[in-house]
Amino acid sequence: MDNSICSFRDLQKLSRKEVAGPGVKIAVLGNCSTQFLSQAINGAVKNRGFNASVFDADYNQIEAQLLDRESELFAFEPDFIVLWLSTEKLYEEFLDEDAGKRPSFAERYMAKILRYWELAGKNSKAKILQFNFTETEDKCLGNYSVKVTSSFSYQIRKLNFILEESMAENANVFPVDILSLQIRLGRDKFGDAPLYYNAKMTVSINSLPYIAKEVAGIIAATKGSIKKCVIMDLDNTLWGGVIGDDGLGGIEIGELGQGHCFSNLQRWLKQLKQCGIILAVCSKNNEETAKEPFEKHEDMILKLEDISVFVANWEDKASNIKLIQKTLNIGMDSIVFLDDNPFERNLVREMIPEITVPELPEDPALYLDFLQKENLFENIAFCGESADRTKQYRAEFERKKAELSYESIDEYLKSLKMVGRAREFEEVRFQRIAELTQRSNQFNLRTVRYTKGDIERISKDDSYITLYYTLKDKFGDHGLVSVVILKKIDETSVFVDTWLMSCRVLKRGMEEFIVNTLVDRVKEKGFKLIEAQYIPTPKNKMVEHIYDRMGFTPVGEGNYRLNVEDYIYKPNFIETE
Repeated sequence: MDNSICSFRDLQKLSRKEVAGPGVKIAVLGNCSTQFLSQAINGAVKNRGFNASVFDADYNQIEAQLLDRESELFAFEPDFIVLWLSTEKLYEEFLDEDAGKRPSFAERYMAKILRYWELAGKNSKAKILQFNFTETEDKCLGNYSVKVTSSFSYQIRKLNFILEESMAENANVFPVDILSLQIRLGRDKFGDAPLYYNAKMTVSINSLPYIAKEVAGIIAATKGSIKKCVIMDLDNTLWGGVIGDDGLGGIEIGELGQGHCFSNLQRWLKQLKQCGIILAVCSKNNEETAKEPFEKHEDMILKLEDISVFVANWEDKASNIKLIQKTLNIGMDSIVFLDDNPFERNLVREMIPEITVPELPEDPALYLDFLQKENLFENIAFCGESADRTKQYRAEFERKKAELSYESIDEYLKSLKMVGRAREFEEVRFQRIAELTQRSNQFNLRTVRYTKGDIERISKDDSYITLYYTLKDKFGDHGLVSVVILKKIDETSVFVDTWLMSCRVLKRGMEEFIVNTLVDRVKEKGFKLIEAQYIPTPKNKMVEHIYDRMGFTPVGEGNYRLNVEDYIYKPNFIETE
C-alpha cells in the first residue's frame, strides 16, 4: 500500500490494472460531472490493495438511479455508494424568494438527502459515502452575509451542520470531509471555475487525488485496515530537549521555548487515546528518568496513566517495539511509530517493514500539522466502551505477574475467579460489536467485516442467531471479548458466519466457554447441526485448528460440522453469570 498522494494520471493508470486483493464494488453518483473522480477513486482503492470495480452514473442522474429498483445502479449491486452533491449545483437551486419560509433551504435540501439514503438502503446493502459541502464566497452583503439567515452562505453552513448531525444518527452513512480538503488546499486551488462551466466538474484535476485518497481510506477502514496504537519516542518528540541531560527544568514543554508545539502534539495524542487508540512509549533512556516528566512536570498533558506500555532502556528500538507489540497482541501493521531521529526511523522501517513510520519534519512546530494531514487513523466507528483500554492493558500486566507465582496453569486460572456472560445482540452494544469485527484479525475464523448498520440489520433478522460474550475476573473487567453470528441454513442446521475473540483472553478457557454456551443456545432453538468454516488469512493461522480442538468434524476445504447431540462439553474455569 502506498499512502502518498499520487498524481491524477498515475491514478488513471492504476485504475486500468487488475489487483490481486479482495474485490470491492463502488458506485459514484453526483449532481455534477463524476467521470474523472470515478477514475481517481478506482486507482486510489487499487493503490490500497483492493481490486476495485467502479460504476459511474451519468451526469446528474441521482434520482433516476435511486428511484428505479431496476436501475443500472442496483443491478451493479455496489458495496459502496459515493454521493457527491456539489455546492455549485445547490447555488443554482437556491431561491432568494423563499427567504423567511419554513422549513429553510438547508432543511428542505437535507430532507432530499435523507430520501436518497432511504432509497439506497431500501434497495441495496451498500454503505453510503456522503460528501459534505464546500464553502463559497457568496458575500451578497459582504461580511454581514453570515448574519443573514436567508443568505446562501448562512444556509450552506447550516446544511453542513445538520448533515453531520444526520450522519451521526445513521450507521450506514460515512462522511467524506471534502470541506477540510478545500480548507487545506485553498479555495482557488481546490476548485476550477472554467472547468465547471465548460465540463460541469466542480473541483480541479489536481484536487481529485486528495478526494480519492479520502474515499479509499474510508473503504479500507471498513475492511479492517485501521491503526490501533501509537508508539512514541520521548526526547525531542514529546518534549524539546533531552531529559537525561537537561533535567526536569530544562526540557521544553508548555510555554518554555518551543514547548507550546510539543504541548499541542500531546493534546492531539491524548485525544487519540480518548478515541480508543493505544499509547505506548519506546525510549532510549533510564526508565526512572524517562518517567519523571510524566510524574512531576506540571505542563505535561500526557500522564503515566495514559500510557498502556512504557519501555525505556538502552536496547535498540526495533527490539523494544517488538516487545510492545507482543504485549499488546496486535498486528505490526496496526502500529504507528513516532520518532524525531531519522536514524531510528530508518532502523525501525528496515527491521519492521509492516509498521508505519511517518517522516516527521525537522521543525517540531510542524509535527502536529503534518500528522493531521497524514490522516493515519481513519476509522468508521467510535464506541465509548473502547475509549479507554489503558486500564485493561495495565490489569493484564498484573495478571501476567500473578501467573508467575503459580505452579500450574490450572491453579492460576482458578485463582482468577473468572465470570463469563453470553447475551443476544443489544442496541447499546451494536457499535462495539461492529468495531470488534473491524479490528479483530488473529482470532477471527472468517474475517467478515461489519458496520454498525450491518449489525443492526442482522440483529433484527430472524434468520440469524447472535451472541456476544463478556468476561471479568478479580483483576478487572475485560468487557466485550467475543462475537458469534449464526446464520440459519434450514430447519435443522445453522452456519457460523462469524466467530471472533479478543486475543487478550486467549488460553483462559474462553474458547471452551463460548462453544459450550453456543451449543446450548443452538439446542434451545431446536437445531441439530452446526456448520462452520475456517477461511485462512495472513493473520489468523492461530485458529487454524480451533474447530478440530472443539470436537467439530472436518468435511473438506476448511469446512466443519458438529452434531450438537454428540458434543462433549469442554472443561474450563469460567463461571456463568
